[in-house]
Amino acid sequence: MSYKSVFRPGLFEGQAVIVTGGGSGIGRCTAHELVSLGARVALVGRKIEKLQAVQAEIAAVGGTASIHVCDIREEEQVQATVAAVLAAHGRLDGLVNNAGGQYPSPLEKISAKGWDAVVRNNLTGGFLMAREAYNQWMAQHGGAIVNIIADIWMGMPSMGHSGAARAGMLNFTETAALEWGPVRVNAVAPGWIASSGMDQYPPEMAPMIRSMGKKVPVQRMGTESEVSAAIVFLLSEAAAFVSGSCLRVDGAAPNAKRIWPEVGKGGKTVAFNGFHLATTPRVLKDAP
Repeated sequence: MSYKSVFRPGLFEGQAVIVTGGGSGIGRCTAHELVSLGARVALVGRKIEKLQAVQAEIAAVGGTASIHVCDIREEEQVQATVAAVLAAHGRLDGLVNNAGGQYPSPLEKISAKGWDAVVRNNLTGGFLMAREAYNQWMAQHGGAIVNIIADIWMGMPSMGHSGAARAGMLNFTETAALEWGPVRVNAVAPGWIASSGMDQYPPEMAPMIRSMGKKVPVQRMGTESEVSAAIVFLLSEAAAFVSGSCLRVDGAAPNAKRIWPEVGKGGKTVAFNGFHLATTPRVLKDAP
């Protein structure tokens, strides 16, 4: 089996793309799709075991991926990692700034240390990766950067630290698109996506997670492949005139209003899932 992308074969032939957070979830899926389209991928993450597992998956379908252990919050590590990618691949055509993470907490209980950790993970690290990609290669040769943020509209209750950081990443995207043109810088904002990350939250959140699909106008959660397709489009030549934009992949969830209690008409859109190795998160396996 192989990835079933909607994009034409060979779209990224000869190109090299960094995917941070490439050891799981959306990053893993995106890496597989890029490889299926001819790209050589550099997988970046903190846990070598996860990176090695994805590297082996990619090798099994005849693709090429290098692995680079890096804490994107650490400036010197980021500088060295981008240099290592260039040494391994000889070029850098795209960066998918996907790495990130957060934990649930009401604002009044977030410590300064916790706030700083999430902001460094979801904002500072993405900035450092983008800056080094630009300084070390793209300023002279061009390229495209896609920053993965989140559904930040109207606030992120219980994850205010992440919402603030992701909103900052959106503003950074808009600024970088201006300062760094013709390098293109865009963002993708996933909504509620059925990804492995859902299994990282506490068990008491399971009922809420399982109910999310019914709160989306298209009456379901999204797939990793649907986010990956948006990323691939923004990296591709078809988006040559798209920069400074944010593409929402959320089924119109932020459009649901309390004054309009009817969310959807009861039917679901058909999910796209081109990822041959996709699995349902454990927390959703018993969902209605």
